[in-house]
Amino acid sequence: MNAAAFLEALVRIPSPSGEEGRAAAWLVEQMASLGFDCAYIDEAGSSVGIVGDGPRVLMLLGHIDTVAGEVLVRREGEKLYGRGTADAKGPLAAFTLAAAAAGPLPGWRLVVAAAVEEEAATARGARCIAASFRPDACVIGEPGGWQRLCVGYKGRLLVDYRLRRPVAHSAGREPGACETAVEFWNGVTTLADCHNAGRARIFERLSPSLRQIHSASDGLSETVTMRLGLRVPPGLAVQDLECELDRLKGEASLRFSAREEAFRTSKSNALVRAFLASIRAAGGRPGFVVKSGTSDMNVVGPLWGCPILAYGPGDSSLDHTPDEHIEIPELERGIEVLKTAIGSLCA
Repeated sequence: MNAAAFLEALVRIPSPSGEEGRAAAWLVEQMASLGFDCAYIDEAGSSVGIVGDGPRVLMLLGHIDTVAGEVLVRREGEKLYGRGTADAKGPLAAFTLAAAAAGPLPGWRLVVAAAVEEEAATARGARCIAASFRPDACVIGEPGGWQRLCVGYKGRLLVDYRLRRPVAHSAGREPGACETAVEFWNGVTTLADCHNAGRARIFERLSPSLRQIHSASDGLSETVTMRLGLRVPPGLAVQDLECELDRLKGEASLRFSAREEAFRTSKSNALVRAFLASIRAAGGRPGFVVKSGTSDMNVVGPLWGCPILAYGPGDSSLDHTPDEHIEIPELERGIEVLKTAIGSLCA
């Protein structure tokens, strides 16, 4: 099975967060047929495959879940469409095929892990894998283009706001629940503006978004609920941000979840050098990026403390979109870069 056929078969198995079982089982079967020494489903439901038995570990950590929403799986010329082709079954397929092609390397174990629930903000798969391995180096499977290395992600905080109060007459001077909720949102945007003063780069800015808002009344009381998402830059601790939001909430209640600190790694280590050389050997011009989203790097990077970067074929601007697809030559180049970089690092 060539790379495009492998990815297409994987993409044809729907695997939104929480429903990854069939795709995970299929991947384990493929790992076994590709000659992995060991392939299994771990206790979180993630697929794990191992090549080699050396004492040193190179972790290739992708994720097998996708966001919801069906994108018709099809090929149009050199493009393969489908949910997950870019984020992140494309990089995961590249990891699997590159590890199989690299084969056992003296002194090393290559671990390909397909984590569950990366898109669900729980990161259950990555947390289980983080507790099971202590790698010497790690590559996170996220799309960024075959010539680019990602060395940092912003953090994240989700906020659920709830306010319930007695109904006030619309002609009165007391603001209603809806108006009070809007005042809270305006306070959040003002907080972000204050933090962002003098900071031009998106990676350095606090970025709030209003994801949901709902109001209801039973004639005696009115209730407003909102969900906010905040992308948190380096240098701003999530706990400190929570304290600032608590000061703005008034009589409302706040529930915080999906806490992830921003994470940025070094560009100077053997892992990065191996990828830079491999991209150049494939005729590319390597570059570094940081991203305004989050990934499993935020989870495992601080715990493992090893050289780490994110790499994967695909265009990240297509993530979660109705037009999600990957260029097949891009996928093939990514596999070649991975195979060469693995061989160089483990030589």
